[in-house]
Amino acid sequence: MIIRPARSDEISAIEQLIAASARQLSSGYYSPQETEAAIAHVFGVDSELVADGTYLVVELDGRIAGCGGWSRRATLFGSDRFAQRQMGFVDPAEAPAKIRAFFIAPEFARRGIGSALLDACEQAARAAGFTQAELMATLPGVPFYAAHGYRAEGEFVQQYDGIALRFVPMRKTLFEPSPQAAASDTAVPT
Repeated sequence: MIIRPARSDEISAIEQLIAASARQLSSGYYSPQETEAAIAHVFGVDSELVADGTYLVVELDGRIAGCGGWSRRATLFGSDRFAQRQMGFVDPAEAPAKIRAFFIAPEFARRGIGSALLDACEQAARAAGFTQAELMATLPGVPFYAAHGYRAEGEFVQQYDGIALRFVPMRKTLFEPSPQAAASDTAVPT
C-alpha cells in the first residue's frame, strides 16, 4: 500500500472512483436520487487540496484504491462544484484541521485503506500544529469515523435539486498539549 499526494493529472480518474464509491458504498444509506444529487453538487475532488499537496491517494496493486485528505483551508466539505466554498486558511491554534473527501474504490473496500489514509492525514495535521480535526461525514462514513474516535455533532441537511441530503458533522481531538507546554505557551517572560 502506497500513500502519496494526488496529482492534478489524476483528478479525472479520482472523480470516477468517487462516483463509483458513492453509488455502491452508499447503498442503504442514501437513495439513488440522493446519491446522484451528492455526486452532482458535493462529492468530488477539491483541486485546491491537490495543489496544496494535502489530498492523498492510496495505491494498491498498481491502482488508485482510495482517496482523501486533510486541509488547513476554511472549507469543510465539497468539491470544486460545491457553491458554498470558503476561501482562506485557518490558524491551527484557533481552528481544527479539516478531514476531506474520503472515498474507497468498491473493489478495495474493507481492506484497511480508509484507516491507513485517515492515520496519514491525522499525522500530517498534527505535524502542522493542529490539535483538533473536523469533518462532514456522509451517512455511510459515520460508523467508520466513530470507530476512529470522531464524535457526531448533530446533523446537517442541505437541499440540492429539491433533494434533501443528510450529513453529519464530526470532530476529534488529535492531541492535548501537555500541561508543561500549555504553561510555557502562556508564561510571560520577565
